Amino acid sequence: MSDTAAFVPLLLDWFAANRRDLPWRRDYDPYSVWVSEIMAQQTQMDRVVPYFTRFMARFPTVAALARADENDVLKAWEGLGYYSRARNLLAAARILVATHQGTLPAAYDAIRALPGVGDYTAGAVASIAFGLDAVAVDANVMRVLARVGDIDLPVKEPAGKARVAELARELLPTGRARDYNQALMELGALICRPKNPDCPACPVAAVCQARHLDIVADRPVLSKTPDITPLLVATGVLVHAGRVFIQKRLPVGAWANMWEFPGGRIETGETPQEAIIREFAEETAFPVEASAKLAVIRHGYTTYRVTLHCYLLHLPSSYDPSITPIPTLTAAQESLWLAPGELARYAFPAGHRKLIDQLTASLWLT
Repeated sequence: MSDTAAFVPLLLDWFAANRRDLPWRRDYDPYSVWVSEIMAQQTQMDRVVPYFTRFMARFPTVAALARADENDVLKAWEGLGYYSRARNLLAAARILVATHQGTLPAAYDAIRALPGVGDYTAGAVASIAFGLDAVAVDANVMRVLARVGDIDLPVKEPAGKARVAELARELLPTGRARDYNQALMELGALICRPKNPDCPACPVAAVCQARHLDIVADRPVLSKTPDITPLLVATGVLVHAGRVFIQKRLPVGAWANMWEFPGGRIETGETPQEAIIREFAEETAFPVEASAKLAVIRHGYTTYRVTLHCYLLHLPSSYDPSITPIPTLTAAQESLWLAPGELARYAFPAGHRKLIDQLTASLWLT
């Protein structure tokens, strides 16, 4: 890019005057910075703040997090999605207690070795928490540098990623990595947005090659958008003697170790009601009967669009209401019968949490 000497001073002056008041910026405590960066993976920063505040009140130190039960951590994380981040955070806290006296190491390679930490997060924690001269290239930084430097390669593919990282390192001001990395991210979040960037307000507009060439809308170059797969799924809320059945997912795969109402995909030729009866038989060996359709929940993920057909279920009259039925689990590691009000204590995937919220709002689960 041209005029590299002007870029960094313009950027840093703008950040000094416009930085957001985020809780982890008040003292740059390494634990706070680390938690915030893990939460911010694939999540907008403004949405992170209330979750961060609650999480830190519940787990104020590495040691407190390391002692926590996984279900409590998942519950505190509930709503942020991508729950493997929470499990990795817990695993890393336990490693830090075992090998680093409960503190984050002030070294890029040691931070990078922790579960759930990639190149970006390692660079962010190393620079923001410890002031080390490391770059941190996230989607915001990719967008800013692709526009400022007119990078014409797809930024999420290897060659494009390498070019962005090279430019980030080339521009990095020695001893100022903390402010430099945060300023790039802040500029991408507030000004150099994916759509409708506010170029007139941009502090580096004068040295932006994409603006000079009138190709801001063409930078960054993106890879082909992944296809969205529609999924039709059935699930059931089984009630027996006033208690609700839930099961804990296996410790591998999507939403590992989270709680759910049993269910699964609707097969070709099946109705949603037939599917949930079959799924319950396969997963629990309970011969359930459907009483009513409770809701249809729709929820989108990165590459899936789920339509969840939800039914109220009961057991045949031959089941004694004074005896708690015992399932034969084939797709879960544990099960519980709970009073409806107890469901709030357990972490569920977003689609099932939407169902619980809807049923609670209708007074059915109160």
